Amino acid sequence: MDERHREFLDDLLATPSPSGFEADVQRVWVEYVSEFADEVRTDEYGNAVAVVEGSAERDAADRSSGQGPRDGDPAIAFTGHADEIGLMVNSVDEDGFVRLSRVGGTDRTVSKGQHVEIHTDDGVVRGVVGQTAIHLRDPEDEELEDIAEQHVDIGAETEAEARELVDVGDPITFDTPVRELQGTRMAARGMDNRVGIWVAAEAARRAAEADVDATVYAVSTVQEELGKQGAKMVGFDLPVDAALAVDVTHAVDSPDLGKEKDQHGEVELGAGPVVARGSSNHPEVVRTVREAAAERDLPVQLQAAGRSTGTDADAFYTSQGGIPSLNVGLPNRYMHTPVEVIDTEDLNAAADLLAAFAAESSGRESFSVDI
Repeated sequence: MDERHREFLDDLLATPSPSGFEADVQRVWVEYVSEFADEVRTDEYGNAVAVVEGSAERDAADRSSGQGPRDGDPAIAFTGHADEIGLMVNSVDEDGFVRLSRVGGTDRTVSKGQHVEIHTDDGVVRGVVGQTAIHLRDPEDEELEDIAEQHVDIGAETEAEARELVDVGDPITFDTPVRELQGTRMAARGMDNRVGIWVAAEAARRAAEADVDATVYAVSTVQEELGKQGAKMVGFDLPVDAALAVDVTHAVDSPDLGKEKDQHGEVELGAGPVVARGSSNHPEVVRTVREAAAERDLPVQLQAAGRSTGTDADAFYTSQGGIPSLNVGLPNRYMHTPVEVIDTEDLNAAADLLAAFAAESSGRESFSVDI
């Protein structure tokens, strides 16, 4: 990964974007894709779409309405979601401590003892999630408190002082910087799913450089962690023949999983992007992606998805009567913690894979299953 593209990834990871508050990170993404896209647009909730026109012209009006011929080269979407899990100011108590609620699937087992940032209209207020000292806890009562029972200490001495600094509804993120690990591995909060929108943007840029025939839509959605809401908005009228949703998936090669590894698949960090099979993952899209990988000797792992993927692919594939969709996974250790770990080689390989899929799809009129 060269310096410019790594800088883009670091900027995405450094920009807080809890679900419902994604505007800042979307600005970073839009600025980057604007360097090569033919068109960039956003909607009322902040979903962002960048269009890289293919070498063949398309009748966008007919396509978006679902009517008319589907001749020529396909249109393809590469998507990721911009939002991250977090916390929110739920109330302020009489002693000036901030009480919490969840934004998305925040893990109560990792929140205590963490530095946090409260994002207010007037700037960042720093605090810590309190944890009773081990000396003062009852060793027979180590039950984990729910997020709603935890608190943030911002140093305020009174309720009035705290309310001058924060408002109910202010979003909160863990204050954990990007850390370099050994080799090409790195740790940060919010890998889920800044790495996905990085891949979506980079794959579109690489497709543009390769001058592929297909038209590529790079998409950065909002509020995936709240039920794939942004993808439902975008999928309503996105004029594409296929949608590849890039999101993190569980790497199961760490010792914390122990003997249960076999229950979670065979995904390893650094072994390449993951192609899911089953449920929302369209068989023709899966086949084409695997063929593109095989012809170019790109590493690919496989994953079973017998019921759902839990990603934006599940929203896209039921849009407009059915958009052929695929979940492309990026191996991630310690998901939904402040220390998620990924391998940048997996990101590079995923961007190459998606660009190769766009090239492999040249001349294809549709991905419909042959009955």
